[in-house]
Amino acid sequence: MAGRVLSVASECVPFIKTGGLADVVGALPAALAPTGWDMRVLLPAYRKLLPLLDQMTPVRSDSSLFGGESRVYFGRIDGIDLLLLDAPHLFDRDGGPYSGPNGDWWDNPQRFAALSWVAAQIARDGIDGWKPDILHAHDWQAGFAPAYLRYGNASDVGSVLTIHNIAFQGWADVRLMSDLRLPADQFHPDGLEYYGNLSSLKAGLVTADKITTVSPTYAEELMRPEFGMGLQGVIAARAGDVSGILNGVDTTVWNPEAEDHPFSAKSLSGKAKARKALCDEFGLDVPGPLAIVVSRLTDQKGIDLLPEAIPAFVAAGGGVAILGSGDPALESAMRGLAAFHPGRVGLRIGYDEALSHRMFAGADAVLVPSRFEPCGLTQMYGLRYGTLPVVAATGGLADTVIGVSPATLAAGSATGIVFHPTDAISLRQALAKLVSLYADQKTWVRLQKNAMAHPVDWQASASAYAALYAGIVR
Repeated sequence: MAGRVLSVASECVPFIKTGGLADVVGALPAALAPTGWDMRVLLPAYRKLLPLLDQMTPVRSDSSLFGGESRVYFGRIDGIDLLLLDAPHLFDRDGGPYSGPNGDWWDNPQRFAALSWVAAQIARDGIDGWKPDILHAHDWQAGFAPAYLRYGNASDVGSVLTIHNIAFQGWADVRLMSDLRLPADQFHPDGLEYYGNLSSLKAGLVTADKITTVSPTYAEELMRPEFGMGLQGVIAARAGDVSGILNGVDTTVWNPEAEDHPFSAKSLSGKAKARKALCDEFGLDVPGPLAIVVSRLTDQKGIDLLPEAIPAFVAAGGGVAILGSGDPALESAMRGLAAFHPGRVGLRIGYDEALSHRMFAGADAVLVPSRFEPCGLTQMYGLRYGTLPVVAATGGLADTVIGVSPATLAAGSATGIVFHPTDAISLRQALAKLVSLYADQKTWVRLQKNAMAHPVDWQASASAYAALYAGIVR
């Protein structure tokens, strides 16, 4: 066995999910197993997870964890070695992981500091005969964990912090220093101080042994003001410890050969059937390329560019099926697009996992015009299904899609369309290119097969994490 890793996060598929963080945390244990690394995942026991405790064994207790009693339970659930932190005063609530009916929970700093504190204690002392070599913290929710480890002088455990999205930084008022069990002498610009207050993400950035992001390009972007969102200087100062490791997708879950109309790169006939079924489901009749948008409807995702770019695409024979929810103004704009282009633009507000599978199976292209995208899984699903990604040249989108150009077409390496800058003009031009490529079916099929041959699984990324861990084992 290469070693042991405690992965601490606020989300993990299949237990709790609000975004891509959960997919990564859930996929890593199985991905790492062939490399010899044994990973356990620590999550909060949110109300919806409490029934799992009946299948688990209590392995640790604390009579005073940030305002109340707590227990840690362990069990192997759905193939994952899972640790759940049961602290009812912090996590037994209606609502989501971070917010309730009236917005964000007022005590989020304490809630996730408690998660981080327990993670550091487990890393330092071990639990039920198991002691990790590495503590792997994910995003701001676990950002204090490397800090507690460092300030507690647990020098025999290495630590990694992964930034999945730097837009969320775990802000906390400086008056909470003592409540959060943080040392007052570390409140300075090179330590915990962050614009006069605290940030759990910054705390992790200055104390973890290594920092990773979820794509190499995003690692470079984070050192620039337009992407670093106030933390670019902190990250640049630690540039030698920063690396980008791409996420992967679960290719057993996202498998075109397991869909309602199975197909593969060798035989795409099932994809044509899936396209017809998708058009029927959305009430569409599209002579040209059928594109999909499966996304949160936010400006970050570039959804505001669609009303200006889609009409010309529709006029050229294209069509779009949209699945998502988010900003009410953008939801309204998408309704307007669908109403103005009946039979060419279809819309479902909300999220439906099964429908998303049918959309990737049946579509010709997937649009991902994000202004920033740490890694992105959507374009990888597109590659897997021969649904050509049309993406902005940022973050993981730039790292995973090989844009069509005379050179890449001649080399037979192109897998999608990459555009820059991220504005409506560039997106409109990219969609015009999509129409042109689709009209040349010989080239189009070659692009589809290129996309489906592109590796999107976890194998290379798991090896990179294993090498990273090996380099910091004490």
